[in-house]
Amino acid sequence: VRLVESGGGLVQPGGSLRLSCAASGFSSDYYAIGWFRQAPGKEREGVSCVTSSRGRTNVADSVKGRFTISRDNAKNTVYLQMNSLKPEDTAVYYCAADLGAYSCTVVSAYGYDYWGQGTQVTVSS
Repeated sequence: VRLVESGGGLVQPGGSLRLSCAASGFSSDYYAIGWFRQAPGKEREGVSCVTSSRGRTNVADSVKGRFTISRDNAKNTVYLQMNSLKPEDTAVYYCAADLGAYSCTVVSAYGYDYWGQGTQVTVSS
């Protein structure tokens, strides 16, 4: 299983970025992809997730209304559209896969057995 994140970078407060997570190397029809982030000196935090079937999503309260997750099953790619970015959104963002999942949560990383290498998002003026 391979997960490759892209789309990170430096953006000013109030700006937008779209992260991508390209997944490959598995054949499960049912899976969930979650986005997590970790800032220096802080614990890892769940951001959002989406299932391959029915596109069920969950979004953390800290980003609700600003971040939107979506998927393109044909491309095995999940996107995280991040708007109205704040300095506290600065972190390394990781995507992770939970194979066989019919639903998803980002309350914890339990079940997410496969992880990408991460992409840095820096929100600063």
